[in-house]
Amino acid sequence: MKKSFNKPIRILLVTNATILTASAMLGPIYALFVEKIGGSLLDASYAFGLYALTAGIVTFISGKYCDKIKENELIIVLGYVIVGIGFLSYTVVNTIVVLFLVQILIGFGEAIYSPAFDTVYSKHLDHKKRGRGWGMWEAMNYFTMAFGAIVGGTAVYYFGFNSIFVIMSLMSFASAIYIFRLPRKVL
Repeated sequence: MKKSFNKPIRILLVTNATILTASAMLGPIYALFVEKIGGSLLDASYAFGLYALTAGIVTFISGKYCDKIKENELIIVLGYVIVGIGFLSYTVVNTIVVLFLVQILIGFGEAIYSPAFDTVYSKHLDHKKRGRGWGMWEAMNYFTMAFGAIVGGTAVYYFGFNSIFVIMSLMSFASAIYIFRLPRKVL
């Protein structure tokens, strides 16, 4: 990766991999969490539906503003922080209504950062290697799903759900802080 990709692309891949790993930690065991708080399979479906609907609407709006903003890196930071707050909020979820609100918050955070991330990532791709650059991101997305699923399931098995929620939020905050502290000229 070091020889094939420039420093901004490597930074974006690592920080986004961290966020995607955090998200994947809950994915395969999400229905078990919903059941634990007294919800049903239908509630899990509604919660995920609210997340996706929110993310879709906000992504459309966020994408329109992304082209007008000079420092999209700060929008990525904002999205990562919102997602981190959402992940941490899972620790206080005890009803389906609160779960719905947390899902909406996470969908909002992801939708805020996604268009900005894509803009910054695309800006730093080598024009002759766009397929390779996006292929690397796509492969990383699948690898983080695999890794996150295994780590998340193992952590919940041994330490409970709150352990992964804290880890997920810390991973999100770490990525946000790292990007925020970078000199603007790096990204």
